[in-house]
Amino acid sequence: MRTKKSLFSLQTKIAVLACIVVAFALLVADVIINAKISENAQTEASNEAIEIARIVANSAVVIEGLSGKRDEKHIQNFTEKTLSISDVRFITVMDMNRVRKSHPTASKIGEYYEEDDADPVFEGRENTSINQGSLGTSLRALSPVFDEDGRQIGVVLVGIMVESVQAAIDDSRAGIYIGVGVGMLVGVLGALLLARNIKKILFGLEPSAIAKIFEERSAMLQSVREGILAVDQESRMTIANEEAIRLFQQAGIEGDPIGKKVDEYVPNTRLQNILKTGEAELDQEQDLNGTIILANRIPVIVDGEIVGAIATFRDKTEIRQLAEKLTGVRIYAEALRSQTHEFMNKLHVILGMIRMGYYERLTQYVSGIAHQYQLEVGFVVKKIKDPVLAGFLLGKLSLAREAGVEMKLTESSFLPEPDQPEIVHELITIIGNLINNALDAVEKSITKEIGIDFSHMNNVLTIEVSDSGMGMDEEVKQNIFSKGYSTKGEDRGLGLYLIQRSLERLGGEINVISNVSKGTLFRVTVLYWSKEGYID
Repeated sequence: MRTKKSLFSLQTKIAVLACIVVAFALLVADVIINAKISENAQTEASNEAIEIARIVANSAVVIEGLSGKRDEKHIQNFTEKTLSISDVRFITVMDMNRVRKSHPTASKIGEYYEEDDADPVFEGRENTSINQGSLGTSLRALSPVFDEDGRQIGVVLVGIMVESVQAAIDDSRAGIYIGVGVGMLVGVLGALLLARNIKKILFGLEPSAIAKIFEERSAMLQSVREGILAVDQESRMTIANEEAIRLFQQAGIEGDPIGKKVDEYVPNTRLQNILKTGEAELDQEQDLNGTIILANRIPVIVDGEIVGAIATFRDKTEIRQLAEKLTGVRIYAEALRSQTHEFMNKLHVILGMIRMGYYERLTQYVSGIAHQYQLEVGFVVKKIKDPVLAGFLLGKLSLAREAGVEMKLTESSFLPEPDQPEIVHELITIIGNLINNALDAVEKSITKEIGIDFSHMNNVLTIEVSDSGMGMDEEVKQNIFSKGYSTKGEDRGLGLYLIQRSLERLGGEINVISNVSKGTLFRVTVLYWSKEGYID
């Protein structure tokens, strides 16, 4: 899945998002705090007003003035003094007939108080309200006045102007706005630092680049022929590609390995040792429930600390088969090299004759080579219909001539082009090793002859390679197909072993007819379907 490249970098996105989050949080906090401050300011103003109202209502001056024991004018003087030492805007004292006995505006004294917010108070209960009066909108606190006998004789009204309460709120908000501004600045700086740190952790990569790397890594993990297994510091498996899971299933190990302890999932694993020692183990054989794998185990080290380990492994049998294929290619390459070497020798002869001016003999020499080559090539191409096998045999014929050996393809030989091209490689391995074995056999013989015959009938191909060598006794014939067995010295004995392996894959068989001093004949039979449907 492809990730579209964004117009903005990851650092910009993180910084902007963090700023938005900080701004939103601060704005929400501002709303909540302002609401709380308004509520607290109003509550404090109400409490202050009711306290002053209670103090005035319980003062002797007011009680005696309303009881007739003192001149009512003293009430106005008392309230004016109280106003001067408090933060309230006005104090009004009323008798039980709602007649004002004090007021900041002297002309209002003696007038009737008409507002209904005093009704509960004339019944003996305190009350608070916000109301519009002659001085403006005010927060009011009303408290009843009782005489010494507990009889209500009046009401005290204390007011604080709403503008004063709002001014106190605004003063508090100014500090909040400063705090919000500082918070925004700190938030922006923090967002920028956070974005820069995250980008540093991500090695400066954008999300699209990270997604691309992840896709490429996944593709690489699944495309390789080796199984790949990775574990973390706790030896839990974090990566297992499809080839690793296939090999595990081949060994009878089922289930998803990711997240499991490697030693509980994979038998005989040594990845825990890699985590402890930090030393790589290369080209080590491991038995997976009977499946032999060849494994490489390497620690993952970051900043000098082991953070995990990786193992790559492959079925040893598959590696051996690959080596056999490479051996077949090597045989084919050696044949081509011999053919090239033969032609280089002839070119040297031609160059020497040109320099010496033997042009007439040069013409005869070139004509002879061309004629011989056309005869040989034409004969092989006519008998061997697969071009790869035909070219391979031509190279072997050149190799034999170079070694002074007379090698002949019989007149009766015929090999049609195969219906399955992959069989050609196996035939090259079989034929190449048989010819090489025959060349070794005639190396010390007086008569150096090798015969090759191909016979195809009823979808069965018979290949015969004979030599005029010294032959083999019974002991040698019984051991020649064993890996590493050879009568020619060390580091030999693989050719006939590889033939045997190829025949096992093709479902064919090989027979040996050999007598001491009378040469040897190898006869190979395999199933072989022709491409063109030749009639035998």
